[in-house]
Amino acid sequence: MVEGTKRFRVAAALSDVRAALDYLKTNSVDIILLDIQMPGIDGLTALPDVVAAGKGAKVLIVSSSADEGAAVTIQALALGAADTLVKPGIGAFGGRFAEVLEERLAKLFDAPHDHVPHVTRAIPASTAPDEFDLVAIGASTGGIHALSQLLRAIPASFQVPILVTQHLPASFMGYFATQLAVLGGRPCEVAVNHMRIRPGRIIVAPGDAHMRVVRMSEGASIRLTDEKSLSGCMPSVDPMFETVADVYGSRALGVVLSGMGRDGCEGARHLADVGARVLVQDRESSVVWGMPGAVANAGRASAVLPPAEIGRLIGRGRAGA
Repeated sequence: MVEGTKRFRVAAALSDVRAALDYLKTNSVDIILLDIQMPGIDGLTALPDVVAAGKGAKVLIVSSSADEGAAVTIQALALGAADTLVKPGIGAFGGRFAEVLEERLAKLFDAPHDHVPHVTRAIPASTAPDEFDLVAIGASTGGIHALSQLLRAIPASFQVPILVTQHLPASFMGYFATQLAVLGGRPCEVAVNHMRIRPGRIIVAPGDAHMRVVRMSEGASIRLTDEKSLSGCMPSVDPMFETVADVYGSRALGVVLSGMGRDGCEGARHLADVGARVLVQDRESSVVWGMPGAVANAGRASAVLPPAEIGRLIGRGRAGA
């Protein structure tokens, strides 16, 4: 099926993880298709090693078990997979599945080759956030793995509220919030209308609405809207960043992690205009440097760093009086 695309060719077809890791020691590929249920080491257990051995290759999980619910999919994305695709039964191969497979391969192959100028990792003293009252994080493809690294680096004592807009279907959000609560060591909820933004908590955008922030007499709360966004994404990072800038001004901190496209770039402009800092993930650690690269290329990034370093930097900050 891959050879039938005419654009892609199979460099190697291997029957187990050990053979794949041995092959990757001396060979380079652009994309790795990985099943979950395999003889010996299963795909999820092997995934971190496969990602490392791939040296930048994008890993697409193609497995029948990916249709068993969000848990397998979210776990695969958190461990470094770029995307997942449900493998149909033997009799259903070909036809529409072949088209979907080619679309996914093209999506992964094309995005990383967009030209974005290199941006230094250095953090001038004037850009390092000191005091802030809210952290707003936007992410897409590859973002769950980056989020896991970022959240693990933030100490449990950190009390500034965190908002997250991650491009995922609505059906995944409950499990995603549960995973973030474990990774972040703090309560995490899927946003609902009029939810108060409270210290020490994570709020994630639902998959079918944009998460906006509005000012209240005491503090701030969430408003959900479903209009078409500039980026075409649902949920979109831009409305979150724009309204965070309106309510928190320079006391906000924006973060843009791995993702395809430009979502968050316009919102980052609003944050920069009010004096808020915007930290973006570096190219080397991103599955796709589209979203963070767009912000960096537009001159709106205060610093370009790996996710764990962003997390440590956030953890050293503190809420203002």
